[in-house]
Amino acid sequence: MTENVEGVVVRVGRPDDLVAVMQLEVRCFSDPWPPAALLGELTPDQLRLPLVLEIDGTLRGYLMGWLVVDQLHILNFATDPDFQRRGLGTILLREAARQGEKLRMEEFTLEVRQSNDAALGFYKKHGFRETGVRPGYYVDNGEDAIIMACPLGPILAQE
Repeated sequence: MTENVEGVVVRVGRPDDLVAVMQLEVRCFSDPWPPAALLGELTPDQLRLPLVLEIDGTLRGYLMGWLVVDQLHILNFATDPDFQRRGLGTILLREAARQGEKLRMEEFTLEVRQSNDAALGFYKKHGFRETGVRPGYYVDNGEDAIIMACPLGPILAQE
């Protein structure tokens, strides 16, 4: 399913998005995923839900999720730094919630760096709550991860 809003299209990701996703990954993260891992997540199947967001045909964001029983677990989520704070992350999150609801998912789960105040603020704004900590989760620097969860309903209700 795609959504068109002022030149914005959200669609299911596919392997041929790898180059654009990798370019964005390197711009957004100090410890980017390797191409092989990204490629695996860009191959939709019964476990994976990769979404990409394009503006006028250029990839500007992505959300990669796993479907685990009744949870849509967000593995990786990024928007182009040049386009942040314009609602693109919200558009991606809402489309993931719509897709998750169709697949009978009930809630989002994720881990986020303890020091990532912007991401923590974004998630809290959308109704996520902290449910735990994974000590030393990030291998690049040993930083803890905050575990967060949110039912899909409140995100869908924000539309």
